[in-house]
Amino acid sequence: MDPILLKAAESCRWDCVSLGEVMLRLDPGEERIHTARNFRAWEGGGEYNVARGLRRCFGVRTAVITAFARNPIGQLLEDLILQGGVDTSLIRWVPYDGIGRTVRNGLNFTERGFGLRSAVGCSDRGNTAIANSQPGDFDWQNIFAASGSRWLHTGGIFAALSSSSALVARAAIQAARSSGTVVSYDLNYRESLWKGIGGKQKAQDVNRELVSAVDVLFGNEEDFSTTLGIVIEGVSNDFTHLPVSSYESMLHQVAGLYPNLKLIATTLRTAHTATRNDWGAIALYEGKTIHVPQRPLEILDRVGGGDSFASGLIYGLLAAKDAEWAVQCGVAHGALAMTTPGDTSMATLPEVEAVMRGSSARISR
Repeated sequence: MDPILLKAAESCRWDCVSLGEVMLRLDPGEERIHTARNFRAWEGGGEYNVARGLRRCFGVRTAVITAFARNPIGQLLEDLILQGGVDTSLIRWVPYDGIGRTVRNGLNFTERGFGLRSAVGCSDRGNTAIANSQPGDFDWQNIFAASGSRWLHTGGIFAALSSSSALVARAAIQAARSSGTVVSYDLNYRESLWKGIGGKQKAQDVNRELVSAVDVLFGNEEDFSTTLGIVIEGVSNDFTHLPVSSYESMLHQVAGLYPNLKLIATTLRTAHTATRNDWGAIALYEGKTIHVPQRPLEILDRVGGGDSFASGLIYGLLAAKDAEWAVQCGVAHGALAMTTPGDTSMATLPEVEAVMRGSSARISR
């Protein structure tokens, strides 16, 4: 595995841009979706969450490549993104037809879960502006060659949105790689997104092609098994209680199949209840395994934990830290993100560094 080489920060407008869908998340708080009378609004999306975490927690320059229908919901999403400090200049605005017959903005209803009741997500995201986008809708030459970004992040959620979204992802990846931009991809398998467009086989066809063109790969054990066909030793039906050796074997299998990859990382999670998980990570970089053992974690809202892991790890590499520090940063950031509501991180860099040092949860005043 070759080392990751980044372009100089001063040669680029952005440190990282993310390509993906941003939805309006409607959160019933402690209630259930089907019985709630009030919802709190957040913005969120697997790929966007990484750019938002990098900007808001770590202070690096980020932008999001996406598209919105031009209506009040799209304007609300833009306002929420601006509050997170992410550059909105790459958003493509599409005329709204009045009722969403031809284009709309996505909604995501998510309840957090508690104890034996797991978290539940119900998305309403068909026919959205970004799902309908085509490769020629964005000026890739301007983004990656003229303006410049040190890093591009995208993933399997975006690739699954429509027949054209994988083509958009491929065009972005090719343009980024040709300009020397490091590309990361999160497999993020969602059965609900693939079942209407070819299911598991289609997911494998699309993800295998895209993974063969990127530098950094994120995923969990189910992602690697389902979307890449990796055989995992000792796997159970629910992918729990695997020994560390199984994860190491999995990462080495992926590295052997995709020699283009420079770093492969997966979070480690054992869910005892919806609110009590063990949390850690393992990564492979330059042939060396980096393992952060699982530790008990109390969770308020688990959505976005993996995205915050990715942003913490990416930050470490952008900041020229070594790979072990970067993985530990990802674990700490992901853990903190799951202690607050919403998809996106509310953590600060000093808090992340304190968790990395093993500080206690005593009151700070």
